[in-house]
Amino acid sequence: MNLPTERRRELDSVVINIELTLVSIIQGVALFFLTDNARAILPKEHVSAFLYVAAGLCVIFIFWSRSVIHTLTLIRWPLEFGHNFFYIACALGEAILFTRLDDPLAWFQISAAFAGIVWLLFIYDMRLIHARIAESREDSEHALYVRARSDQLLNIRLLVPALIILDLVATFAIWSRPDLFIARAHHIWLISAQLFSFIGYLFYTTRYFSAIAPLVLRHR
Repeated sequence: MNLPTERRRELDSVVINIELTLVSIIQGVALFFLTDNARAILPKEHVSAFLYVAAGLCVIFIFWSRSVIHTLTLIRWPLEFGHNFFYIACALGEAILFTRLDDPLAWFQISAAFAGIVWLLFIYDMRLIHARIAESREDSEHALYVRARSDQLLNIRLLVPALIILDLVATFAIWSRPDLFIARAHHIWLISAQLFSFIGYLFYTTRYFSAIAPLVLRHR
């Protein structure tokens, strides 16, 4: 191994550590907001409160797991500031979202906005994937990045837009029929649908990581 390659690998390791540290910190902040607001509403509310808290916890699970997978597969030197700025913006969105556990209309409005930011992050990160494909030299590298591109496109074209549409439909339903979804507490069906979609997405994410884990191992 020549010296420039050694230095590049050292810098790659530094950037990966920075990325993982940032992800851990911002999700820790998000978990604090979720815990603090859950503590305030759980003793006062009915079963719907548990569903909103569970949905919030799934948001943290999803963001953390996707961030770790992204770091293990795509992150290298140099440090990508725009990508990390998106992470910080998403953490702000999570924190604001978790202050609305007891307000169904605001919850789905902010959920839609948060999902929109995540969708833009997926689009922004396509440039990283194209760069990694262009510089790949081994078959295992190329296969890993092609698989990452397929997953990224699936999120951009289908999965994240579906979550946004679900949030917008729920927002419109609550806004147009507050007598049904607020006064009669039928918003419980909307948050149940969102929670179910989050659990399904987590299942997809774990399956995706299981599929790429051998490629990551060979690449590393």
